[in-house]
Amino acid sequence: MFLTRSEYDRGVNTFSPEGRLFQVEYAIEAIKLGSTTVGIRTNEGVVLGVEKRVQSPLLESSSIEKIMEIDRHLGCAMSGLTADARTMVDHARVTSQNHAFTYDEHIKVESVTQAVCDLALRFGESVHDEDAMMSRPFGVALLIAGIDELGPQLYHTDPSGTFVRYSAKAIGSGSEAAQSELQDKWNSSMSLLEAQKLTLRVLKQVMEEKLDHHNVQLAQASADRPLSRRAVSY
Repeated sequence: MFLTRSEYDRGVNTFSPEGRLFQVEYAIEAIKLGSTTVGIRTNEGVVLGVEKRVQSPLLESSSIEKIMEIDRHLGCAMSGLTADARTMVDHARVTSQNHAFTYDEHIKVESVTQAVCDLALRFGESVHDEDAMMSRPFGVALLIAGIDELGPQLYHTDPSGTFVRYSAKAIGSGSEAAQSELQDKWNSSMSLLEAQKLTLRVLKQVMEEKLDHHNVQLAQASADRPLSRRAVSY
């Protein structure tokens, strides 16, 4: 006799009769409540832009970090639970440094993304396993961007452990409208400056607040410059 849906809801690693993992689906839905995040890849480099929700005038906006550096040549932007993102970023940093120490070279962006997704798949492991990290799926999606021997790279990860390479991708609460705008305006020949302007334009359209340097964080990575934050002007 099959269990009820509510009983499958409580099992983080049990498939329902329809072949669904409800806890993973709920984690993906949680990301749709997070800050809008945009990534654009060009031939010159990659741009990341994130909405920072400053919910109180007493809140110091500089303390909200939505874009984090993983290594000199790559970083990520997040949407969802920031605490979960920190855990994944710390894992990515250790993976990158171990690779650099062992092979004396920068790690590929895809390899770091794979390591992050491997961690995402380890939810619900036995509590007796000393390496077990989480009793639930991570409630965060990442846009991982960087430069390696293959050129500029942009990957999207989600709580299911899936990762896909994109030329332009939006996640978070305004992702549907933002993705539609990216599909209309992105082109393969655009410059890094044009990508910055498009990122800000897309964020401006989907944000409830007026766009300024307090509530938007922007970063870019290019072949001649490591991951760096850019001043926002529009």
